[in-house]
Amino acid sequence: MPTPKKKTSKSRRDMRRANHDKVVLQSLSSCSRCGEPRMPHRACPACGFYRDRIAVAPEPTGA
Repeated sequence: MPTPKKKTSKSRRDMRRANHDKVVLQSLSSCSRCGEPRMPHRACPACGFYRDRIAVAPEPTGA
């Protein structure tokens, strides 16, 4: 197997890694019941509503 002839610089290494290691902002949609932002195709964390029914018990908020 061939081996590298020269050291890859930190700049070149980091530029190569920057393409697929970057953090992507997740898309959010609003809940049709309470209007809170939530991830698509997931139950709302605020009210537990998903697809015209209560899917999970809502998380308690406050103290």
